[in-house]
Amino acid sequence: MHSNLTIFGVFVIFAFLVSSEAPFVKMTNAVCESFNKSWVVFHYCRLKAYSRNKTSLNVNATFLQPANNILIKLKMMKKANGYKPFLFDIAFDACEFMRRRNQPAARIVWNLIKDVSTVNHTCPYVGLQTVSDFHDIHIPLPWPSGDYLMLMEWIFDTKPQFATNVYFTFKEDL
Repeated sequence: MHSNLTIFGVFVIFAFLVSSEAPFVKMTNAVCESFNKSWVVFHYCRLKAYSRNKTSLNVNATFLQPANNILIKLKMMKKANGYKPFLFDIAFDACEFMRRRNQPAARIVWNLIKDVSTVNHTCPYVGLQTVSDFHDIHIPLPWPSGDYLMLMEWIFDTKPQFATNVYFTFKEDL
């Protein structure tokens, strides 16, 4: 009896997690800023509206020098009288992550962009790097509805080089 109840509980949790994909996620703004234009130049960083409820992100950047030692600070913020910290605030070695995929929060973001980006290789990164037509967003966690901001600060050789900030709205349909 106890094992049947445990199996039922695991099934309910699994079904909830599988079915909790966002019925409505819309990116509302994208801001990319280079702090060192001799290393990273953004050609464009913009959203393209397909319809009232669908936008796609397009980022085109050129790394003018090889980047081997990359640290990413990834922070999720939720809007509530200004943007407040929410869910995760991590820093990780991007080159190590591309070899091992060892950061759960970073893996969520990676799984979203891996099919639409050119950053699917290990270090060094040099030349044109793009994210093209990113619009298919499935968040694998149950989240509350609201406005969110994902901040990414990219640090090469212990110096901040650029930041990418993506604003989006998540509406849970219950």
